[in-house]
Amino acid sequence: MVEVTAAINSVADTSSGIGVVHSVVDAHHPLHLQACDTLGSSLVSIQLTGSENYSLWRILMKIGLLGKGKLGFITSQCSKDKFTTDMHDLWEKCNAIVLSWIMISVSRELLSGIVYASSAQQIWTDLKERFDKVDGSRIFYLHKEIATLSHRQLSISNYFFRLKELWMEFDSLIPCPGCACEASKTYATHFKYQ
Repeated sequence: MVEVTAAINSVADTSSGIGVVHSVVDAHHPLHLQACDTLGSSLVSIQLTGSENYSLWRILMKIGLLGKGKLGFITSQCSKDKFTTDMHDLWEKCNAIVLSWIMISVSRELLSGIVYASSAQQIWTDLKERFDKVDGSRIFYLHKEIATLSHRQLSISNYFFRLKELWMEFDSLIPCPGCACEASKTYATHFKYQ
């Protein structure tokens, strides 16, 4: 509760004589909502259809949520239990908006499997478990596309853009190990040769 509630200011309502304390969130607080943060608005231009576009969708959604200041709703940094009880209604509202952003960005076939989730983090974790798999056939496909890509029908700039795009997806599926051991260095060298 320390970091998340640090940006909250308390305002006493003395007009009623009761001395009720209301919490006010500033523009940097994760529960702050802008006028454009509405249900049903779309953060990304593609829809998640399955494992074949999960990595691209995940990256685009994370960028969109980061830009809106709501990334913490999928990473558990802004879970409901990190806020005081007087902030729970506002958390529910923000969570519902993030849920709607995720739901509008998945295909109709996937929607029925996530519509009953109660938190954005729960949906995010479920989608990761279902689609964030290193699929051997996808790796083979990417490797084949990289090896056989020809610039005959493409301009030079489009050819290099497509080649870079394929390599970036390949790298995201098979990341190079990061340790300093000899086996890791050998693998990294082999990867560079490819």
